[in-house]
Amino acid sequence: MIRLRHAWPVVPGLLVLAGCGGPPPPQTTSVVVQPAPVVQAPAAVGVAPMPPPPPHAELVPPPPPGSLPSVWQPGHWEFTGNAGSPWRWQGGQYVQVPAGETTWVPGQWAQQPGGGWVWLEGHWA
Repeated sequence: MIRLRHAWPVVPGLLVLAGCGGPPPPQTTSVVVQPAPVVQAPAAVGVAPMPPPPPHAELVPPPPPGSLPSVWQPGHWEFTGNAGSPWRWQGGQYVQVPAGETTWVPGQWAQQPGGGWVWLEGHWA
């Protein structure tokens, strides 16, 4: 048999709560629409009249100890325009990942319809 002797002081309080306020207020839903982020095309930085040499092989070192999240940005050729040596190798490096970003798209040289080559900067996607 269940003893209800200790439950009696609680019952009046439950009855008072049950009778308060009437029906619950109607639920409203808000929808917040954020504008889509503007995705910019990579910036064309350098123009060359000839294709770049093949990329250098790079040994990727471990990230610096105790650093914030970072990703390896591979090296690439820069067009200098010098007569004797028109290309200079820019070695790769670790860069900090900006807040909210997840993917690094490396820069690349792209041939243009007119035959020239344009360097498209890397960007976060």
